[in-house]
Amino acid sequence: MKSFDLQSQTKHVVEVNWADRWQVYKRLEELHIPCSCSPNQPLTVEIANTAAAIQLWSVMRQLNASRQELIITLKECFNYRPRHL
Repeated sequence: MKSFDLQSQTKHVVEVNWADRWQVYKRLEELHIPCSCSPNQPLTVEIANTAAAIQLWSVMRQLNASRQELIITLKECFNYRPRHL
């Protein structure tokens, strides 16, 4: 298990629809991203590295993107072929 230097982490208040914030909170917990969501308080997320920032972006995108946008993204991922270096 990795230990994190709390001094290097950045806390961000994430603006999420009040009805959706518990869903976001639970998903971030599943991803082991430190966060807090107290009653009547905004969601606060600790971003320790680039991977955590991308995961937060992905969770928020899944929540805010239209179904059609998500379908297009998924199809693009299936069709992606990396170039040989």
